[in-house]
Amino acid sequence: MNKPEFFVTPGYGERQLASMHYSQALRIGKRIETSGQGGWSDDWQFPALLEDEIAQAFDNLSRTLAAAGACWEHVVHVNSYHVGGYPPGVNETMVKLFRHYMPGHAPIWTSLGVAALGDPAMRVEIRVSAVLP
Repeated sequence: MNKPEFFVTPGYGERQLASMHYSQALRIGKRIETSGQGGWSDDWQFPALLEDEIAQAFDNLSRTLAAAGACWEHVVHVNSYHVGGYPPGVNETMVKLFRHYMPGHAPIWTSLGVAALGDPAMRVEIRVSAVLP
């Protein structure tokens, strides 16, 4: 068995490691798992529009995957968590971003409506699993 390697996303990940004592990604062999990534900026601000927050979460996942040596091409599974269920535009935005970031494949996806996330300002959190070739 390969030894687990932990990765911290440069920027906000360093803040989270210091304040919350967790890493953004784990790599074991060819498999990478991320913690949930929200639509925050490096200074922990959230966009006013939900669609922009979802897009920022995808950008943050790109950064987290890169820190662990992967990219969206390697993503096989997505879990998304949405506060308050599914306001208009949520699924459309998610699907648009799936097609943008993963044009060559469609991952498996579990989407859940939740009451709250780790920060009261968060409305979306997304985690992924990736497998390297």
